[in-house]
Amino acid sequence: MAIDYLRRILTSRVYEAAVETPLEGAPRLSSLLGHNLLLKREDLQPVRSFKIRGAYNRMALLPPATLRQGVICASAGNHAQGVAFAAQRLGCRALIVMPVTTPRIKVAAVEARGAQIELYGDSYDDAYTRSLTLAREHALAYVHPYDHVDVIAGQGTIGMEILRQHGGPIHAIFAAVGGGGLLSGIAAYVKSVRPEIRLIGVEPRDSAAMTVSLKQGKRVKLPSVGLFADGVAVRQVGRETFRVCREWVDDMIVVDNDDICAAIKDVFEETRSILEPAGALAVAGAKAWAERSRERSKTLVAVACGANMNFDRLRFVAERAEIGERREALLAVTIPERPGSFREFCRLVGARNITEFNYRYADPTHARVFVGLSVQHREEAGALLKSLQQAGLEALDLTDNELAKSHVRHLVGGRAPGLRAEVLCRFEFPERPGALMQFLTGMDPQWNITLFHYRNHGADFGRVLVGFDVPLGQRAALRRFLRDTRYRNWDETDNPAYALFLG
Repeated sequence: MAIDYLRRILTSRVYEAAVETPLEGAPRLSSLLGHNLLLKREDLQPVRSFKIRGAYNRMALLPPATLRQGVICASAGNHAQGVAFAAQRLGCRALIVMPVTTPRIKVAAVEARGAQIELYGDSYDDAYTRSLTLAREHALAYVHPYDHVDVIAGQGTIGMEILRQHGGPIHAIFAAVGGGGLLSGIAAYVKSVRPEIRLIGVEPRDSAAMTVSLKQGKRVKLPSVGLFADGVAVRQVGRETFRVCREWVDDMIVVDNDDICAAIKDVFEETRSILEPAGALAVAGAKAWAERSRERSKTLVAVACGANMNFDRLRFVAERAEIGERREALLAVTIPERPGSFREFCRLVGARNITEFNYRYADPTHARVFVGLSVQHREEAGALLKSLQQAGLEALDLTDNELAKSHVRHLVGGRAPGLRAEVLCRFEFPERPGALMQFLTGMDPQWNITLFHYRNHGADFGRVLVGFDVPLGQRAALRRFLRDTRYRNWDETDNPAYALFLG
């Protein structure tokens, strides 16, 4: 079968629609990993994804009479765009069934190609079941996103290009896995020509169908899949892709969403292109492999397989990328509720850049602070945690706590009904490392801080919201402090949002 795949790949009709994408060096990432990392830029295809290869090859090889009847597929987006593009090029009708969870950017891109769309179900599997019914009802040719030899062969042209573009040694090729078509196609070609090259699949931890199936020696259907990397959200891999991967794939790596976000950021800093989560999986996998491997100075290839990113999702990516890079630590610290305790806490933190600081007065004895800190590596966070504990402060590392990362960091706060003399002020200051510490040490310690919120947004100005417990007799002193401080500030005590949610 491997020889047959080699023939199918060499004689494919992919290049009637797809382009040969570049294999580019990634000097910044290579320096970080200690390996020579090359990016196979499938995000530069006409539909911003490798899926055009398999879809077009499958459709172009259909009998003309069958093609005239039209085609149908189920897809979370990228395969749908490939089918729609191919149908437009070949002049046939295309019906696409997409999960209702598909990002709008992908739905719009398919519509723009003239395909008919039906949104159905919450996952690819729901859409797939529906598409099979429609295929029977309307006598449409089915274009499977991964589990067909012509689709696999189309994707295999990526492996052919990689070996042609880099004639030197390659230690490993990393590819994202959903249903397995991309990895199968590359493996079928590469292992036939250069069997010494390792083929490594990469999956999200919450959608690791191929990893589980290979471990158990049979195809396993997952009870559910995560939807962040929607392009690989497949509950069960294909029969043929499983067979090929079982024969040719050397290893599988699973990564979490934070790792994927970090990889998206890495590729953006390297290329100024924004990959979608599934498109960045291979880079995340290469980073994970380099971190745990004893190998050094090897040539690695990561297939950047898609760039159809929903713009709204960038907010989540930016929030989680620093954690994925191990450059941000989230801590919960309990400090004594007394004037000056903030300053003592900041002294222990030292010159580290504070990325987030959330606090709201709760009781007269203790204050609980949710703080984000820039760190160079995870070990630095551990050392800081130990120093806080040695100083008598109760401190807990929440960096890997999903509840804390997704929800608690945005919910720290609430009302403090016991306060009668609170004044709320909003400040702006030039954003630079150490600016927050400078701000804190410039405040008069005679006033108890009852609320504090700060988040580093990467903007030119840092924005801080501070609550002061200031008796009426000291209000004039507070006004003088606010007047004389070099930081722009606004009194928000009468703001209705404060009265409704915090006062």
